[in-house]
Amino acid sequence: MNPPIDRHITDGKPRTVACLGLAQTLAWASSYYLPAMLATSMARDLGISTPLVFAGFSMALLVSAVLGPLAGKAIDRYGGRPILMLNSLVFALGLTALALAQGPVGMFVAWGILGVAMAAGLYEAAFATLVHLYGQRSRGAITGITLVAGFASTIGWPLSAWLELAWGWRSACLTWAGLHVFLGLPLYSVLSKTPHQEEPDNTDGGTQATFMTAAASTAATANATRSAVLLALTFAITWFISTGMAAHLPRLLQAEGVPLATALLLVALVGPAQVAGRLLEYGLLRRVHPVVSARVAGALHSVGALAFLLVGVPAGAAFTLLHGAGNGVLTIAKGTLPLVLFGAKDYGLRQGILMVPARFAQALSPYLFGLAIDRYGAGALWFSAALGGVGFAALMLLPGPGKTRPQAAT
Repeated sequence: MNPPIDRHITDGKPRTVACLGLAQTLAWASSYYLPAMLATSMARDLGISTPLVFAGFSMALLVSAVLGPLAGKAIDRYGGRPILMLNSLVFALGLTALALAQGPVGMFVAWGILGVAMAAGLYEAAFATLVHLYGQRSRGAITGITLVAGFASTIGWPLSAWLELAWGWRSACLTWAGLHVFLGLPLYSVLSKTPHQEEPDNTDGGTQATFMTAAASTAATANATRSAVLLALTFAITWFISTGMAAHLPRLLQAEGVPLATALLLVALVGPAQVAGRLLEYGLLRRVHPVVSARVAGALHSVGALAFLLVGVPAGAAFTLLHGAGNGVLTIAKGTLPLVLFGAKDYGLRQGILMVPARFAQALSPYLFGLAIDRYGAGALWFSAALGGVGFAALMLLPGPGKTRPQAAT
């Protein structure tokens, strides 16, 4: 006989997705997307170079890489609600410290605090929270929060720019800090404390549960280690490419001969393409094994980059659309693949460990891509296309439908 369902928790799933999605939009907008709009003014006011501001941001990413596994382990043990609520205050503290900084030392301290907040406040923490609540049936919920938070740059960049123009960068940071206290904290406070009991059903969610349950049914420790290495490699490559493109895509397009106005228009297609990719994952691809959808997405950047390099300007729109769609689906894969391969037990800790190489790659990406563009111009895309090919090969080596899936040793 199936165990009874906690109807209160099941009925609260859309509310959980909405609250986490909105809170993630706030978290990404006030951290990851903050330097792009405020770095120049911040550097001028503090009497330092703009690259030094981005060095502080890179340090925050490194801090988040080191502390990510600890944050995931805490969510596994206590659930996401208390960790995320506390983390809203850490975000507010870091942003306030940044607003009050008077020189490079204060700025680096502030970015260090924000690195702590990012370790327990971005997608990995949200995914771990969902898995703690819903176990194997988290795929649709993971897709849902990425759909909502996919607009973080669309909201964050204009809002930060407007606040900086109207009141200065310090007031912009204080405003974001206030939003974490008066918006983020209440959103996290309504999350359920009690995990949802697993049950099979005949809905799409049941289809997802079938994937997840089958994935965790048989195991070999050696295969689990191999799959973990392949996943960590895939995630590192994905973050490296997506961060490099976020920092340098307009410049890459111009290096291939795309006019500035057209380049800016093409860059604007990336965000909608990401959301479109996530909608595709939520709709058509939700009945497809997660490894298969990840493989399709993993090939898109390389295909688009090669088309752009070989055809030139006419393929610019195809490149940006394919890159955006692939990146959108792979963001979901970062949450679903560890679940489908290893199950829900110790998910947060495992997710944090798998993302450590990705965070380091993310911190180095803007600098290394900048060097490549300086030397090779648009030819730097050959490098990213090759990296994407390596990531695709790693995904092809993962166990897929009909094969024995690895499971972490208990």
